[in-house]
Amino acid sequence: MSRRRRWLASGAVAAVAAAAGVLLYLSFPPRDGLWWLAVPAFAVLGLLLRDARPGRGFLAGFAFGLGFLLPLLVWVGALVQTPPWLALSAFESLFLGLTGAVMALVSRVPGRLGVLWPVWAAAVWVGGELLRGSVPFGGFPWGRVGFSQPESPLLPVAAIGGVPLLSFATVLAGLALTELLRRAVAGRVPGLPAPRPAGDGRAGALRAVAVPVVLLLLVGVAGPLAALVPPSPGPPARTVTVAAIQGNVPRLGLDFNAQRRAVLDNHARETENLAAEIAAGRQPQPDLVIWPENSSDIDPLRNPDAAARIDAAARAVRAPIMVGAVLVNPGRTTSNAALVWEAGTGVVDRQDKRRIQPFGEYMPWRSFFRLFSSYVDRAGYFVPGGGDGLVDLAGVPTAVAICWEIAFDDAFGDAVDAGAQLLAVPSNNATFGFSEMTYQQMAMSRVRAVEFDRPVVVATTSGVSGMITPQGAVTARTGQFVPGVLVDRIELRTTTTLSARLRSGPEWTLTVIGLLAAGAACVAVRRERGEAVGSAEPSERRARAGKDEDG
Repeated sequence: MSRRRRWLASGAVAAVAAAAGVLLYLSFPPRDGLWWLAVPAFAVLGLLLRDARPGRGFLAGFAFGLGFLLPLLVWVGALVQTPPWLALSAFESLFLGLTGAVMALVSRVPGRLGVLWPVWAAAVWVGGELLRGSVPFGGFPWGRVGFSQPESPLLPVAAIGGVPLLSFATVLAGLALTELLRRAVAGRVPGLPAPRPAGDGRAGALRAVAVPVVLLLLVGVAGPLAALVPPSPGPPARTVTVAAIQGNVPRLGLDFNAQRRAVLDNHARETENLAAEIAAGRQPQPDLVIWPENSSDIDPLRNPDAAARIDAAARAVRAPIMVGAVLVNPGRTTSNAALVWEAGTGVVDRQDKRRIQPFGEYMPWRSFFRLFSSYVDRAGYFVPGGGDGLVDLAGVPTAVAICWEIAFDDAFGDAVDAGAQLLAVPSNNATFGFSEMTYQQMAMSRVRAVEFDRPVVVATTSGVSGMITPQGAVTARTGQFVPGVLVDRIELRTTTTLSARLRSGPEWTLTVIGLLAAGAACVAVRRERGEAVGSAEPSERRARAGKDEDG
């Protein structure tokens, strides 16, 4: 093939892969009804990866990542302008490129096991998500495939193996469809490799079709079957009334932090309005109230005015308030904390954010990145907290994951092990404007609800706030950039799902399966090359002997 044709072929692969990435992006909220697009997205990607060389696999995976992550993360540009958004999307796409290379490699798994390529490749994808969600700087797990599925029939799978198993099942469905499509279009699409035989004769041909059909059927029943698996029972739990306050912010963007007192006043005012509604009999009395992250950027432990404002709101509503506060530590650092505030007493419990956001709440390699953007000087000096993420809120053991933390699988695990009966997600999404970021985050909370069989309360400064059942359904939500109050009667849970019990076990199991498949493929490739060299040597010797005789 000429260089020009190779470039054209590579360009075509990249274009098709990028289009498939856009399909995956479209499967994410707020387009809840399009969750199914994740399946054809991976079916198309699979067509490009099956029996391809790892180099082409990297190209396809990287282009797929750009098509997916550029639109998914466009809200990053609203915060820090265009160059960091492009850089983040391109950097994270490198992980998808590496994943694509290994997915292509495992199509060389030898023998009859090769027909299970969708299983090996889907396991590799889970390993890629694990890597991307771990490094560097703690990882970037945003955009995991499982987070696109809160409306999918597969959602109950999260209670069995968490987000990793949900991602695996979704990708597996797409790659099984790949196998059927390849055999349907074999020889009709230029540049598409002919399917490898799955064995000798008619039995091999039958196996090549039967296996992906069976895999699709298994994925199809996985959700309903998972829903039939009951969580382990716990002690009896009570029902409580919970209020979530969305006070709204004075204006969009980073500058809203300059109006910290206005944000605090907004949340206190909405709480006092709720108290008036309760007194008039139009709202039930809440047992507890949840304010969002950054609802008090003025440290109430150092500022008496802020403390008095919060205390007055708690006194008016006659319930403890979880307050999202920025606390000033000795020295230059700060903490992003969830404070449990009781009227007349003040702080009775506290949980600091354990996973702080790089390039936002803190700046790694600050002096280095200052060479590329002056934004680094606007990044904070936050430090991570410790503990298990559990607070006692009006006698309710409550797990707290503050904003960014909800994307990580360990956000709630320790707290649920410690007895959490309610999950709270206080968040500040105001800096991202009218973007899809808040809907993407809500989808994560819905998956976590199913994963742990717990109700979830999402409280944000500017929307979207919501009440989520243990089945992942949103029973109430607010709009964006409007004040709002949600009050709901919530049944607490003390059960333990299989996912909560296994923790990271399914993810590591799938990752190891993918690595073993990659190892088997490497051995097979080396053996094939050795056989090719061995068969070429006698021919070369015969050719040299013929020349000697002629001479």
